[in-house]
Amino acid sequence: QVQLVESGGGLVQAGDSMSLSCAASGSAFGSTTMGWFRQAPGKEREFVAAISWSGAIRNYADSVKGRFTISRDNAKRTVYLQMNSLKPDDTAVYYCAARRTVRGLYYDPDEYGYWGQGTQVTVSS
Repeated sequence: QVQLVESGGGLVQAGDSMSLSCAASGSAFGSTTMGWFRQAPGKEREFVAAISWSGAIRNYADSVKGRFTISRDNAKRTVYLQMNSLKPDDTAVYYCAARRTVRGLYYDPDEYGYWGQGTQVTVSS
């Protein structure tokens, strides 16, 4: 079992930066692929970023590439999402997710078995 709790959301202006954290409890955090997803009102949940168990492999949605950075600290059982140059289109509930695997990255929400409760990010224009 992996329990996930996100923090760090809030209201910012376009162009600002924000950092999200996702703290994990339970066993085997170091053997998980971690992902960030987001869901805006009336839209499906979409992939934002993913990081492999070691942190060596990362990938991003095209819409956030160059602006967002995913990282993890296995000793602290925490994964982070640094968001720079925020845009109003980034407004959504952001979720972290975990998949118990040491093989590669995953981009489909259905491939993740553990989810946090979500944190709201609102970017005003």
